[in-house]
Amino acid sequence: MDTIEIIGRLIKTIFHSEVNQFTVGVFKLYDLNEKDVTVTGYFPKFNKDLLVALSGTYQEHPRFGMQFQVAHYRRILPTDRDSIISYLKSPIFKGIGKGFAEKLVDTFGEDVLHQLKDDVTIIRRIKGWTKTKEEAIYEGLILAGESEEAMKFFTTHGLGIRNIMRLDRIYGNKVLEVVKENPYRLVEEVDGIGFITADKLALSMGFELDDPRRLRAATIMMVLNECMKTGDSYVEYSTLETQFAKEFSDHQHLFDMILDDCVRQRKIVQIDQHYFHPSQYTNEKFIATYFETYPIETLDPYYQYDLDEALAHREKRLAIHYDELQNYAIQTFFKEPITILTGGPGTGKTTVVGAMIDLFKTLYSTASVVCCAPTGRAAKRLNELTGTDSTTIHALLKWDLEANTFGKNEADPLALDCLIIDEFSMVDTWLFGNLLKACKSVKKILIVGDVDQLPSVAPGSVLRDLIDSQRFSVIALQTIYRQKEGSDVIELAHQIRENRVDLEGLTKDIRWIDCHAIEVKQLILDIIAQGLEKGYSVSDIQVLAPMYNRQAGIDALNHAVQKMVNPPVAQHNELQIGYVTFREGDKILQLKNQPNDDVYNGDIGILIEVIHAKDDERKQNRLVVDFDGRIVEYTSETFINITLAYCISIHKSQGSEYPIVILPVLNEQKIMLQRRLLYTAITRASKSLILIGEKSAFSYGLSRKDDNPRKTCLLEYLCE
Repeated sequence: MDTIEIIGRLIKTIFHSEVNQFTVGVFKLYDLNEKDVTVTGYFPKFNKDLLVALSGTYQEHPRFGMQFQVAHYRRILPTDRDSIISYLKSPIFKGIGKGFAEKLVDTFGEDVLHQLKDDVTIIRRIKGWTKTKEEAIYEGLILAGESEEAMKFFTTHGLGIRNIMRLDRIYGNKVLEVVKENPYRLVEEVDGIGFITADKLALSMGFELDDPRRLRAATIMMVLNECMKTGDSYVEYSTLETQFAKEFSDHQHLFDMILDDCVRQRKIVQIDQHYFHPSQYTNEKFIATYFETYPIETLDPYYQYDLDEALAHREKRLAIHYDELQNYAIQTFFKEPITILTGGPGTGKTTVVGAMIDLFKTLYSTASVVCCAPTGRAAKRLNELTGTDSTTIHALLKWDLEANTFGKNEADPLALDCLIIDEFSMVDTWLFGNLLKACKSVKKILIVGDVDQLPSVAPGSVLRDLIDSQRFSVIALQTIYRQKEGSDVIELAHQIRENRVDLEGLTKDIRWIDCHAIEVKQLILDIIAQGLEKGYSVSDIQVLAPMYNRQAGIDALNHAVQKMVNPPVAQHNELQIGYVTFREGDKILQLKNQPNDDVYNGDIGILIEVIHAKDDERKQNRLVVDFDGRIVEYTSETFINITLAYCISIHKSQGSEYPIVILPVLNEQKIMLQRRLLYTAITRASKSLILIGEKSAFSYGLSRKDDNPRKTCLLEYLCE
């Protein structure tokens, strides 16, 4: 079908996405004899007074009838007096009113818009001129035209809409100038654009393979990638040299020169033979520096008698008794500005935290206390166990997904007195550094975590380094209280910590099924079926696995469980995305943070609606997921953020608990098995743990301690 151009005004916006600019609207054609047209496509929410030319094709929608699908657009500046005035006083030009718009037209005539595009400073001849008005007109006219030119340039060179929007947000009207000069800048300056994207753009523009800018960007990305792979804060010279030779064998002779350039330009920080990405280095330094002067402000002194009386009253009211160590932890929390509370499962960490919050509110009734955790599920669990409002660290700091920046920072710190951070083993250096930057006026910090669980996914070993520095009051709870209630799961966890595992004596809520890898899938299905028959829901039963591939991996088990508990039926819509079929009723796992939707990495929900493009007025495939009452919609831009959740990785389960946990442990998984991983998986079970597989693999995993502790410099900086 031939592409045609229509001219008119967008008189009504039916739908507009700020995420990807997809728009559905009613378009009034310039030829008034023609009927209004429904237009769809990726374009801005044009002001109704703006004349626009749209290029595209007419297509018949099976449900919504004839529509014009927009491929390209261009603005057409108005040329008659009334239209120009209406245009200038529209929201496109912030702060320009009707009176000032009339003065402009009266002074410069009906060619005023073109004159302003050529030289915006002519506005200074008008009475009532201000710098703000000049900037408003500059942005409204010049930047709009520049953005359209940039859009055309980037789409021609294969850059997607979301990345184009990121660039426009960061560089504004200079985006083309910046990118044409050096597209590899994007690797360092634009979150979400890596070397592969920038390299593809640069090579399409004619950059050479041995261009030093290309090799520098690649080296910077190697440092980042290697740290993400290992969890270390830095990369050794030899590792970096080997990686460079592997990727750029034809240019190996340039390595030392390129690395020196990166160091000289502060794109990489060198300390001896250690090479840091600047963000990792500065955050480790900032954390250490922060604690040198913390706290800047303190709470008013409290009376010990008041604390003891409030504690006794709480014990009596709840019919509980805090043991000597728990009592010491509570007393320390009030005496010290920073307290670290650690201990294994069942030792009463949450009980003690609940007491600390309650007593803090009693002694400081006008002070503010906020609880947070790295994941949405961990924050929700903290709220359920303590009765105190809790949030994710990202939400607390008002994280901006597109810019990867935080609204709360050194310039605009958090206004609170006491901060409690749970599941701290999951917190990485970058996140903790940014959290502390917003804690200028925080007077008391409580850090809670289990140091034996898996460390953060991103680089750093913050909890371990803070404890090992011996600069802070650390209380390690030891007495197992839930064991007294008969929990063998808790007992097994502590046996793992103490290197004395005896599965034979643990039979109350732990079950071991000996089998080969080929039998695992069917056994898991049988166990789930039994659980469902006993009244447990799909949400109560969680399969955890160390790996994605293999016959007992996450991908295969998700497919098998889905087929059993949510098979294809006529009344349930489904959508194939890559190798995964999403079906209404499926259990869904969130893989990435989406702060605008208040849904975070690790959250689990239910897929409640699948909408096919052929039935959608926006011409988009869509998935709608319910996360405990938060309804989130996914399109092609965000499908990558979700997957099935019948079986999830042990890392993704951290911070959560499930009534029933099923854990396959096999020799084919040996590369992943180690003590911390098994410990973390086992402690996710609140009622029942079912281990399936080969005991030799289980023993092997337990024997593998953390032989390669993460290499960081935070401990060294804290001890300086």
